[in-house]
Amino acid sequence: MKRKPKMSKSFPDYFAILKKKIERKKAAVAVIGLGYVGLPLAAEFALKGFKVTGVDLDEDRVRRLNDNTSYISDVPHKVISRAAAAGLLRASTDFSLLSGADVILICVPTPLKRKYHPDISFIISAVKQIRKNLRPGQLVILESTTYPGTTQEVILPLLESSGLVCGRDFFLVFSPERIDPGNRNFPVNKIPKVVGGVTSEASELAAALYRRITCAAVPVSSPRVAETVKLLENTFRIVNIGMIDEMAMMCHKMGIDIWEVVEAAGTKPFGFMPFYPGPGVGGHCIPKDPLYLYWKAKSFGFKSKYIKLSSDIINHMPRYVVDRVQAALRSRGRRLKGAGILVCGVTYKKDIKDLRKSPPLDIIEILRLRQAKVSYHDPLIPYLKIGSIDLKSQPLSPSVLKSCDCVIIATDHSSVDYARIKRYAPFIFDTRNVYAAAGDGIEKL
Repeated sequence: MKRKPKMSKSFPDYFAILKKKIERKKAAVAVIGLGYVGLPLAAEFALKGFKVTGVDLDEDRVRRLNDNTSYISDVPHKVISRAAAAGLLRASTDFSLLSGADVILICVPTPLKRKYHPDISFIISAVKQIRKNLRPGQLVILESTTYPGTTQEVILPLLESSGLVCGRDFFLVFSPERIDPGNRNFPVNKIPKVVGGVTSEASELAAALYRRITCAAVPVSSPRVAETVKLLENTFRIVNIGMIDEMAMMCHKMGIDIWEVVEAAGTKPFGFMPFYPGPGVGGHCIPKDPLYLYWKAKSFGFKSKYIKLSSDIINHMPRYVVDRVQAALRSRGRRLKGAGILVCGVTYKKDIKDLRKSPPLDIIEILRLRQAKVSYHDPLIPYLKIGSIDLKSQPLSPSVLKSCDCVIIATDHSSVDYARIKRYAPFIFDTRNVYAAAGDGIEKL
């Protein structure tokens, strides 16, 4: 059940005051963390007429935003300039500015400490800064993905240690971020927001807020439900990606084209959703979010076989790609050791300048461990540092391509000339179905 704090006539009706501010777009918004989640959210609030302060420890980010420069492709420079010119967006490293906000959004990273252990230290650090500056009448919303129970078991006690009471003096909500970097069809304003408040009033405030910038708000009964919603969404994806990766390996053994299988299966108008194999999964969500749920479930004596198995299969894919390349070269009378391998595309996702947990980086490291001569091409990443190794993106010139023993298509950027690669490269291993069919020096995942 949701908390029902005792109300007294001696306390102002902070709920009514804040709701009116939100409805009139007079509520000041602060966003902690200006990365791939926080910046698009801050920009959208500013564009809709809210006064927004972005707070981040990264001085370079803050400087660039205050110079009207975006560092994220989903947020054009003109959006930052327009918001800044209207006096609706500023950035700072000063957390004391949180005291002037009516709404505080937490959009900080939540990595893994070890393989299966959540690291919510960034959340805790942000909440401690909020506690220092917490005042009556504020709405605090956690957007960072985390395990079920974080909002009520960790954040709530920290904020109430300030002496203020949740539901009476301030309001607390979990609303999972659902941003998909690079997805032009579903920007921030076209993605419904799930909201789970510690109190029903908190949910109502958050729903009223998000309805000002998105197509819909979806209230649920508690923060724990909202936290689990996000984990279910990405667990659904990791399980299906793991399944299709395993299916791809099985089809290869059987001499069947997995891409043709998926395409044909996708013609069924019900009961099937196409997923596609690849060299692994990167980014800030899918590789780790389900493991938050896996870890939390273990504390209740439940071990999720699906999550662990899917994660293990996906984590194996970079090594599987290298194994396939090694076998293909061997069949052509060439050893992997000393072979020239060009990895085409090193970001984790097509047309996105983001290297977080990128599988092509794992492929490069495995190739180097097996003593291949590795180079790469990526139109978005001119320089690459992996440990002590510094690499520079190579041009797709005829001489570079002809000198390679194999080109691995690891990320299928739109701007790459794949016809040129096919024309000059002696052998291609395609992990992204760039080429319609195998044969003629092309092998597919």
